[in-house]
Amino acid sequence: MTTPQAFRIGALARLSGVKIETIRYYEREGLLAKPGRTAGGIRIYRPSDAQRLAFIRRTRELGFPLGEVRELLGLADRRSRSCRRVHAVAAAHLTEMRRKIEDMRRMERILAGMVADCAEGTLPDCPFLEALACVDWASR
Repeated sequence: MTTPQAFRIGALARLSGVKIETIRYYEREGLLAKPGRTAGGIRIYRPSDAQRLAFIRRTRELGFPLGEVRELLGLADRRSRSCRRVHAVAAAHLTEMRRKIEDMRRMERILAGMVADCAEGTLPDCPFLEALACVDWASR
């Protein structure tokens, strides 16, 4: 039987906005502790599990890979935690995110040029397909 201080996986999923299978995945990955179970084997979660899941969800939404999420959780779990290490992890992630944004901008320019070259399919040969087959397309 659940109480206001304990709830089942479906309630945790609704409360957190995370799908049930994702909750189970985070448990398998060790990011979320295995929950207690009722006599009938039903998973029972606590409010602290919901808080941890919210932390995981937010870090994932910010694009942190699981390894960094694990590291940040470890830092959050320590009573004597240093903001210095958290800053280092976040700063490294920001640098990587900026690199990816620049890569996406470059890919956008390339794709926009390829689409413009395509002339809406009125040419006898398709420049878009030719550009994809070109060995030196990245220099565009």
